[in-house]
Amino acid sequence: MRLADSVLQSWLSEDAPFGDLTTQSLGIGTAPGHMSFAARNAMVLALAPEAARLLELAGAKVEMLAGDGSHLAAGDIILTATGRAQALLLGWKVAQTLLEMASGMASSAAAIVAAAHAVDSRITVACTRKSFPGTRAVAVKAIIAGGAVPHRLGLSETVLVFAEHLTFTGHRPLSGVVAELKQRCPEKKIVMEVADLDTALSAAQAGVDVLQLEKFTPPQVAEAAHALADWPGTLAAAGGVNAANAADYARAGARVLVTSAPYWAPPKDVAVKIGV
Repeated sequence: MRLADSVLQSWLSEDAPFGDLTTQSLGIGTAPGHMSFAARNAMVLALAPEAARLLELAGAKVEMLAGDGSHLAAGDIILTATGRAQALLLGWKVAQTLLEMASGMASSAAAIVAAAHAVDSRITVACTRKSFPGTRAVAVKAIIAGGAVPHRLGLSETVLVFAEHLTFTGHRPLSGVVAELKQRCPEKKIVMEVADLDTALSAAQAGVDVLQLEKFTPPQVAEAAHALADWPGTLAAAGGVNAANAADYARAGARVLVTSAPYWAPPKDVAVKIGV
C-alpha cells in the first residue's frame, strides 16, 4: 500500500500554494542538480516510497536504495534524486519531514517489538488509533514498518467495549450484552477494556474473547494471568506500554501489548545533500 498521489500532491500544494518564490526570484529553477537523503543516525525506515513519489510528483527522477522496515546505520543512503532545481527544492522539505516523522514512529515501534520479543517472539505489539487526526495512514504504515500491527484502524471494524459503552446499556447483565454482540457480530472477536481484576474476571466469565487490561502494572497483569490461567481468551496490556517496560509486561503474561507510544516518538534525523 502506498498513499494516494492526491494526498501527496496536496502536501506539495500546501507547502508551495503559489510556487516557490525564492527559487523563482533567483531564476535558478531550470538548473540541473542532484540530491541524496541519508540516515544521520541508526533508524528504522518508514514511508520511503511516499518520499520518493513526492519527489517524482515535484518533477524529479528518483532511485530508492532502501525500503520501509530497513534498519539503517548512520550514513546509509535512503534515496537519490536528479532533476531541475525547481523540482528538487519543491520536494525537498516535504519528503525529508515525512521520512523523519515516520521513521521516528517506526523506530519506536521496533524498539517495543524487540523488547517484547526478547521475552517471547509470539507477543504482538498493537498500536492504537490515537494518531493525530488526519495522519492515520502515515501512522499505520510507520508502525507496520517497525514490526507492530494496528490495534484498531478505527471504530468501524472492531468491537471494543469500554465502561463508557456499558453506561448506556442499563441494568442488563454483562453476559447478555456479550451474547448480543456475538449474535450481531458473529465474525468479530469481542474485546473489553477493564480497569481492575474483578471486572476482568466478570468479563471473562461473560464470554469476551480479549481482555484489555487498562493501566495495569506488570505485577497486576501477572495476577490477572494467574487468576485467568484456564480462560481460553487473550490478555492485552494497555496504557503506558513502551520500550522500557514491554519486557516486564511480556514476562507478566500479556500476549498483546497495546500502545500509542510510537506516535509521540521524536523524529529521526535525515540528512539531505543537494549539489550540481
